[in-house]
Amino acid sequence: MTGAGRAGNGWRGERLGHFIGGDWVAAGSGRTYLDHSPWSGAALCEVAAGDAEDARRAIEAAHAAFGGWAGESPRRRQQVFLRAADILEGRRAEVLDALADETGCGRHFGDVQVDFTLRLLRQAAHLAYRPVGELLPSDVEGTQAMAVRRPVGVVAAIAPWNASLTLSGRAIVGPLALGNTVVLKPSEEAPYTGGAIWAEILHEAGLPAGTLNVVTHAPGEAGDIGDAMLANPLVKRINFTGSTPTGRRLAEKAGRRLKRLVLQLSGQNPLIVAGDAEVGYAVDAAAYGAFVHQGQVCMCARRVYVERPLAEEFAERFAAKVAALPTGDPHDPETVVGPVINEWALALLDRRVNEAVERGARVLAGGTPRPPCYPATVLTDVPDEAEIAHGETFGPVVILEAVDSAEEAVARANRSDLGLAASIITGDSRRGLRLAAKLDVGIVHVNDQPVNDEPHMPFGGVKDSGWGRFGLGFAAEEFCELQWVTVRDQDRAFPF
Repeated sequence: MTGAGRAGNGWRGERLGHFIGGDWVAAGSGRTYLDHSPWSGAALCEVAAGDAEDARRAIEAAHAAFGGWAGESPRRRQQVFLRAADILEGRRAEVLDALADETGCGRHFGDVQVDFTLRLLRQAAHLAYRPVGELLPSDVEGTQAMAVRRPVGVVAAIAPWNASLTLSGRAIVGPLALGNTVVLKPSEEAPYTGGAIWAEILHEAGLPAGTLNVVTHAPGEAGDIGDAMLANPLVKRINFTGSTPTGRRLAEKAGRRLKRLVLQLSGQNPLIVAGDAEVGYAVDAAAYGAFVHQGQVCMCARRVYVERPLAEEFAERFAAKVAALPTGDPHDPETVVGPVINEWALALLDRRVNEAVERGARVLAGGTPRPPCYPATVLTDVPDEAEIAHGETFGPVVILEAVDSAEEAVARANRSDLGLAASIITGDSRRGLRLAAKLDVGIVHVNDQPVNDEPHMPFGGVKDSGWGRFGLGFAAEEFCELQWVTVRDQDRAFPF
């Protein structure tokens, strides 16, 4: 591999450095690792293997840049995000190709990612003109009171690989648009599409040096950087998207430092098909909701509950559709199920499916690995004690279950410790809304499947799926401080 420690349009075969203070730099240790394609196994690029010292340098660069960026005019901040959207749009084909190479993301979900990110950038441009406070009535005569929102300073963003472009974008764009500076730690599985590409685009768009910094790390070494972010007093907020076990560890450490986090964690998302649903539509919705991006989306349906009057017909039609989903090369626009992210993920899927079958589950479709892919798989009769019935199995496997009523499905879904997303398909939308109100989740879609997101919506879960909300319409609540300010236009009388 060659390169000068920086990213560029020809990132394959190059060396990706950290982006700190507006410059592409090597890891302080000089160490690197190879980023591999999950489809071909080929080495894509050489990546800086950062550590706590690199994180400290990035945090200090972000802190130094904060005053200037927070003081920029709203017009200047708006221009950066509008230009960034235009740059991304011009690079669309290249970005889709990079997502396929680096994360096995096929065209269907690649288009979802790019379209979302374009909306995210253009909507973020308006945050610069959002009111920063409000006047409050005061009982103290002669006092004018205000509640004023101010950017907090340095925000640390920890993003996953599975929707690398959008989830890194969601982690950084809202905080930046509000006047904060950011240190981004992308996943080791997506250092380019989840990290370096954001530095390229925003730097070209005119974001000042130090405002966004990117630090990468080798596999298994995320902890050192995360701990450095938590420990550094210059970091005022952290947002994390990833697994519940990792989120819990971060929250425990942050709690000791009274440091606020936004956590978007795992999901065990139900899709409920009521007895009055149109079967063909329900089958299509469930297939998309369970298997888009080979099930590697936090919102994907993990369990499909069907009321008994439709259960037999639904199972037959659903299994047939799933068995026919094209599997293979993510660069092929016809592919629906591409490779899972790595060999460990493939082995975990195979082990959990086999364990469920050994305990009495039946396979209606799929179930046999086709490395580096795992085909879309439908299981039924899965016992509650099977490992796949608990937590989140991140891949193209869904559990199908017949229930006596949609209310029973709600009750079963609510037993989970997780509560991210859910969906209900019914011929009676008002009944759907009544059922939605009983689901212990952060997001419910009636007459749709659960994989939905828009930049301005309050995205997040309850219970062990996290706390706080992403979404530009709610970003100020997470990434600004609310300051109470009073001013008097006359002297006040004091009792002594």
